[in-house]
Amino acid sequence: MKRTHIVGIIIIALAIGMIMTSLVSTSKYASFTEASKSPDSDFHVVGKWDKEKGTVYDPQQNANLFVFYMTDIEGVEKKVLLHNNKPQDFEKSEQVVVVGKMKDGEFQASETLVKCPSKYNDNKPVQ
Repeated sequence: MKRTHIVGIIIIALAIGMIMTSLVSTSKYASFTEASKSPDSDFHVVGKWDKEKGTVYDPQQNANLFVFYMTDIEGVEKKVLLHNNKPQDFEKSEQVVVVGKMKDGEFQASETLVKCPSKYNDNKPVQ
């Protein structure tokens, strides 16, 4: 085999390895309690936004900081700092999934997914 063929095969193998590595998610679903036990790991935390405490978002001060309080599925409430802009229709959300890690008793989120009420609810009001 020529040296160029060997180099080509190595480059293709490395490219396939990099693609496979990027497809594997390194974070897992957990509660705030579990996330606080491993502050260096990323977690998905599912919960509900505490509407009584409201939100803090001032795009003129910092467009990449959105702050709110969330209660996870175990009933533990934490302050969430989303280092991104405010999600569209956040106020209409039924459920929130934050992706990030715990730091100093607060959840530092890099991403937030919101589940809004379905428009297919047979014209019944959502409670």
